[in-house]
Amino acid sequence: MNASSSALTLRVIEVRALNPLIKLLRLSADDGVLPGYEAGARVRVQVELAGGLKDWRDYSLINCQPAPGATLAPANYLLAVRKAQDGRGGSLYMHEQVHEGQLLAIEPPQNDFMLHTGAGKTVLLAGGIGVTPMISMAAQRRAEGLPVCLHYAGRSRASMAFLPELQALLGDDLRVHADDEQGGPLAIDAVLNACAPTDHLYVCGPQAMLESVLGQCRERGWAQERVHFELFAAPQATAGDQSFTVELAQSGKSWQVAADQSLMDCLIEHGCDPIFDCKRGECGVCTTTVLEGEIDHRDYYLSAAEKAKGDVMQICVSRAKGARLVLDL
Repeated sequence: MNASSSALTLRVIEVRALNPLIKLLRLSADDGVLPGYEAGARVRVQVELAGGLKDWRDYSLINCQPAPGATLAPANYLLAVRKAQDGRGGSLYMHEQVHEGQLLAIEPPQNDFMLHTGAGKTVLLAGGIGVTPMISMAAQRRAEGLPVCLHYAGRSRASMAFLPELQALLGDDLRVHADDEQGGPLAIDAVLNACAPTDHLYVCGPQAMLESVLGQCRERGWAQERVHFELFAAPQATAGDQSFTVELAQSGKSWQVAADQSLMDCLIEHGCDPIFDCKRGECGVCTTTVLEGEIDHRDYYLSAAEKAKGDVMQICVSRAKGARLVLDL
């Protein structure tokens, strides 16, 4: 996605390692003016990949202050980036190339992970760096005087960022689970068992954690409106993925989608301009009609019935099960 005319140029005023894998970055505007945001919002940062290629990565905005209106006129933006050695290169750029005083291109805040209004406790469930949007959510609920608790899971306390800030913010409403202390991962069923019928659940973390939570919520018959989620990274290629042909019915053009390439990236590579937003299979913006072929659904947006019908797909993450897909494009 190209930078819009509303893109901001912000200066990095602080770079600090929170632990060996997570780096904190604080950004400000030279004119002192930053757009406000609400808890759950993210910004898109332009990064430079190998060979000078530029791309965009999304990072949640962090606010630790439980004060009314704390994010409406922020003095700066606070981000935290986890280094992924085997990722697509964006986090390596943020860790190894970005320095204090540098200017970065930033898309203004967007929010697809809004807090609900109305009755019910806010139950936050974070895995690893997925805690970043949850911090702002916890702070907003504290500012509103509304009930909130955070279950924060990680491999070890040493790997988990913002623990002191969260302890100060939430006190007994913070439940920390370190795998190395507990002898294994967080028991998702215990978290769900403790939720009241009116509670709303917010989940952000690794794909495996998200799939487990969503699966257990479906088994319990929870209404979709009670379960809110966000992945902290785009899904990666799966072992065994095969290349396939995509054909565009309206133009008659066809290309080969590589085994390690998304359908959307293939279209962009060949000059198409598909509409998209999250590129993680969450938002539904890239929903596309499929005229022929069997779909390997990997999104979190379509319902089970829509997936079974097999006539639409999220082209940012889903693929073909067979050798060919024909899209109504």
